[in-house]
Amino acid sequence: MSLLSGHRVAVLGGMAERPLARFLASLGAEIGGEVQGASFVIDDLGFEATRDLGIPATAIHVSVTPFGSGGPRSDWQGGELVASAMGGSLRVTGEPGRPPVKEAGDACTFHADMAAAAGAMAAHYARGMHGQGQHVDVSIQQVAFSRGASGTLVWQFDRRKLGRVGGKLAYGKVTVRAIWRLADGWCFHALMTGRLGAPANQALSDWMDETLVDNPLRGVDWLAYNRSTLPAETRAVWEEAIAAFFASKTKHEIATEGLRRGINACVVNEPADVLADPHLAARGFFDTPDGLPQRFAAVREGAPAEKRPSPAVERPGPLSGVRVLDFAWALVGSITTKTLGDLGADVVKIESRTRPDLARLDVQVAASRHGEFDDKPWFAHLNSSKRSVTLDLKNPAAWQVLRPLIEWADVVVENFSPGTMAKLGLGYDDLKAINPGVVMVSGSVFGQTGPLTQEWGVDGTGGALSGRTYLTGYAGGDPVIPGAVPYGDVIVPFVMAGCAAAALQARRQTGRGGHIDASMYEICVQQMRPYLERARAGERPQRSGNADPAVHFQDVFPCAGEDRWIAISVFDEAQMKRLIEHTGRDIAAWTAARNDQAAAAELQSLGFAAGVVQDCEDMIEHDPQLAGRGALVTLDHPLLGPFGHIATPIRFSRDVPRPYRAPRMGEHAREVAGTVCGLDDETIDRLDDEGVFK
Repeated sequence: MSLLSGHRVAVLGGMAERPLARFLASLGAEIGGEVQGASFVIDDLGFEATRDLGIPATAIHVSVTPFGSGGPRSDWQGGELVASAMGGSLRVTGEPGRPPVKEAGDACTFHADMAAAAGAMAAHYARGMHGQGQHVDVSIQQVAFSRGASGTLVWQFDRRKLGRVGGKLAYGKVTVRAIWRLADGWCFHALMTGRLGAPANQALSDWMDETLVDNPLRGVDWLAYNRSTLPAETRAVWEEAIAAFFASKTKHEIATEGLRRGINACVVNEPADVLADPHLAARGFFDTPDGLPQRFAAVREGAPAEKRPSPAVERPGPLSGVRVLDFAWALVGSITTKTLGDLGADVVKIESRTRPDLARLDVQVAASRHGEFDDKPWFAHLNSSKRSVTLDLKNPAAWQVLRPLIEWADVVVENFSPGTMAKLGLGYDDLKAINPGVVMVSGSVFGQTGPLTQEWGVDGTGGALSGRTYLTGYAGGDPVIPGAVPYGDVIVPFVMAGCAAAALQARRQTGRGGHIDASMYEICVQQMRPYLERARAGERPQRSGNADPAVHFQDVFPCAGEDRWIAISVFDEAQMKRLIEHTGRDIAAWTAARNDQAAAAELQSLGFAAGVVQDCEDMIEHDPQLAGRGALVTLDHPLLGPFGHIATPIRFSRDVPRPYRAPRMGEHAREVAGTVCGLDDETIDRLDDEGVFK
């Protein structure tokens, strides 16, 4: 399904090989040609550098730059390492006590390009309403900052800072080991909380019983296990035993017997392993002329349906009037619908008190309590601009609410395990029988088809299987988690939102809806595309710390103070010579004698790409560029009071969005049942008595 067939993209600067260009091409757009007559114009130069190029008023003009267009630092020099440093992701990647290390590849730039793709498609939809183009502006720094919701909230509420944890994952006040050495490599595995993790945790314990004489996991009540409250001394004993167990297993055993047993461990793949993956082969992911991935999501076209009239403008933003039915939970689905809602869509979130969203349960800050659904700032960050309706989907009477909502919706979003929605009578075929033109968007780790489709996974699964984890770390050392904050979980939503907006605009012309299948694994592999190309050529890429083969020289250097660092990138020999003339040959000695902010400003004034490796305090309290871009938007929460929420990091010159606070559990059940579903008060009361609104 070519959602952008007939549209041409003019490319300025170095955007031709960037992920944004590939995304637009994957939807059927033609890449190249003159600015005049282009439907889209994309650049990495910024608005000021391109404003006099005669870009048509009807074109969607997208700029993706290190610091964004406008603001006190918009002219600062940057690149992947510097934007990563200034956006906070670099600081939390690497081993404690060692210099921070960048994630494999251009991770922050890829993330920003996917945010830009969502912004471009939202503006494309808006153009279908009013006929006008606009400028869409994305800052790589701001996008990197937006990824760190957990770090932001623990600073805002507890004045704590997340640090580097190497091969572990940080969950609020606790860290959980996730990378384990095997006999011939590494695997990713973490014990997960509650009903979702219990079967896999038990499967691991059972396998350990067959290997270890003393298994401290034996007899644990996994339904009662909580990663946030397990005593540290108990976790240390458990992790020592798990390490001994994994050290006795091979990559092949984890990929076969571990998969059969359902232990939720996966191999940390090298690029060559990715190219040979049977699941990707079954999905035809590499069935392309050059054997490298092209698609970002699979799109199944729906049958012709009666065209729906364009809705009246209801909220500010490019997606004003779009109606979204949200079955999402945790991060991928929630950020997708947050993006749609923040950009103007009317989002109705379906929840359940019997199976609440994980973000309503995880206690990460002192202001939150166990057993309270409405006091979690993490949920508030992830669920702005939505209304909440609680429904017991297993109660047949719930269909008196569900069916009108399905008829109402333009878009349905879900990120359950593939097949779950169909079991509830809510699969794509079920939905289109009720609403033929509906656009369904499904996000999952492995996609809706293929041999691994029913396997369970998390953000770290995509990182491990795609090669991201293997290639993150210092040469000669173990791999580290590529970012102590989620990556796949925050990239996939922009692909989902972008495809949804493109599908809605295509539906205006064709009347056809469709089903969008977004796989975290595949999208993470897209980010690894340069390494896959090298592997196809016979190379074996390895971890290389902060070095980048495309950059002449770059690294992270110490500054005055505890754990203070500066990132510097040099792009050619002449620039390297100038840097050494200024700092002396021992660059680290020069930086170590200076305040990091002062050193960065001094180097930037001389034209060098340099930036402080910022923490949350630096970014939230002291960064004028992030403040000027509104990276945090203050919303008044009913239990937590007013605080800064992560803004969707896309700026629009014409259709400026205005988000609102996240809902309390079931806050809008009666309102939606009445105004959207057309039920009278007597019927709503009866359904409430029957337990429908649980």
